[in-house]
Amino acid sequence: MSEKRASDTNDNTVSRRSLLAGGAGLAALSAQVLAGSGSGATWPAVSASAAAIRNSPKYPFDTFRDYIEAIEAYGLVLRIPRIDQDKFEITALMYRLIDQYGWYEAPCILAEEVKIDGEWVKGPVICNPYGHWYTEAIVFGVEPIINDGVGTYRKAMARLDKMLVKGDFPQIPPVEIERDKAKCKQVVLTGDDIDLTKFAFIKSNPADSRRYINTGSSFTEGPEIGKNFGTYRCELRGPRLLGFNSEPNQTAWRTLMAAKERGEKTVQVSIIVGQDPIVWIISGSRIANRRSKQQPVDELAIAGGMRGKAIEVVKSETNHHLVPAHSEMVIEGEVPLDEFMPEGPFGEMYHYLGARREENFILRVKAVTHRKDPWLMNMFTGVTRGVCTGPSAVMYNTNLKRLVPGLIELHSPVDTTGLTYIRIKKTRPGEGIEAGKKLAAIIPIFKIVVVVDEDIDVLDSTQVNMAIGSRWQPFSASYIFEEARGMPLDPSTVERYKSSKIVIDATRQWPEEGGPETFPELNRTLLEELAPESFELVEQKWGDIIMRKITTFGKT
Repeated sequence: MSEKRASDTNDNTVSRRSLLAGGAGLAALSAQVLAGSGSGATWPAVSASAAAIRNSPKYPFDTFRDYIEAIEAYGLVLRIPRIDQDKFEITALMYRLIDQYGWYEAPCILAEEVKIDGEWVKGPVICNPYGHWYTEAIVFGVEPIINDGVGTYRKAMARLDKMLVKGDFPQIPPVEIERDKAKCKQVVLTGDDIDLTKFAFIKSNPADSRRYINTGSSFTEGPEIGKNFGTYRCELRGPRLLGFNSEPNQTAWRTLMAAKERGEKTVQVSIIVGQDPIVWIISGSRIANRRSKQQPVDELAIAGGMRGKAIEVVKSETNHHLVPAHSEMVIEGEVPLDEFMPEGPFGEMYHYLGARREENFILRVKAVTHRKDPWLMNMFTGVTRGVCTGPSAVMYNTNLKRLVPGLIELHSPVDTTGLTYIRIKKTRPGEGIEAGKKLAAIIPIFKIVVVVDEDIDVLDSTQVNMAIGSRWQPFSASYIFEEARGMPLDPSTVERYKSSKIVIDATRQWPEEGGPETFPELNRTLLEELAPESFELVEQKWGDIIMRKITTFGKT
């Protein structure tokens, strides 16, 4: 072979000139490496441009496909023609991407075909579509701040905060459309024509019991609770049989139990797969306020309000549920209230394998409708961000201020389940520990609560860790709950729903709290106060060097 490199002859490679001009950096380099390896994988980040972004679909997204096209314009999608999930290649690839880029900057994977049980199954299968910081903004029509994920997140949260009306998101009721206009009705399957095992639902982890449909939004309804849809994993047990795992006290579980108490034998359920991003957010987050509302809540109306545009819905084939009309797939069936099967184990949100359940609800499938060649999302629970967190964070920050008046901001890192940071404006001794105790007592997932001063950025774990190391005294600034409400999926608990908890008051301890008479200033704070011109001088002299960054998937 001549001295010309092999990679230079590959059609998928990018020239040095286009690499530099496009600013794709490591994304383009990675595309070259993958193309050279024969995988066929490509990063659209190579061709991402202002024109691609300008011409891509925009908020509000009516379909999952529109949303994927939008994030692909920003270079956030890794496309793979074929991948072997019998060897758990998608799982391993997702782990490695998280290793390399982190939870908040890893790309979305789109696999066109997946090998399942020895056969190539047409997808696509899409993983991690809501992982990157930028998605928090794109979902709500906010322009990302390039090379600033945290700034982008706060910009999106500012927009969401303006949406709130007295602590709740606005509502626009859904609009029913004719079935021939509903994309989810392009193919209708009933009876023996149904075989869910033929679709590209995957087994995420080698130790999981089976393949799972783990990103469906399950629609239930009852006279007490009203309409609800939530994300409950469904074990794929056969062509027309699913496990239906709604945890005790979740809304669907309460709906099922209420129906059983009324003497009913079954509950009708419709499960949508491949939903638009805002319906997905509501499905997987506590957005609907059911605690203080006296009347039932229509979550599709909340989705419409957050979109600024009504959700178009269509009636299910075999039951009364109105479901988003442009979903990729709708699975309809009934849950028998006196019939149970074992379920699991399944890799859970705490990064550990969840326990096998000896008794679990099941769903007998009666109909499946779907778009032609449906796009299916798989969530690697405990590995990636499953949903945009901005809406729930904004609601927490707004509504919990009534309980904790000094609260400025709250953040629960998605990569460390059970850990929560609380930023307060401290005005009196004991306020830090008091704030932490109040929130740990009422919110089950808050197991380790760290309270910090207003000068600490809770989106920066380094700053929080610095505060713990330099401001916290374990003996005098801690509180341990011996027993409190906990998360049932926490592998460390002996009794489900019960957990011990700790509050760490990492605010500066005042003398009245046993702290030093004088707490020293941070060196950077003194630099900003005593030599403020130094930053401007540096920007003038070396700003171009400071901002010379290599970007991949929006990562710097």
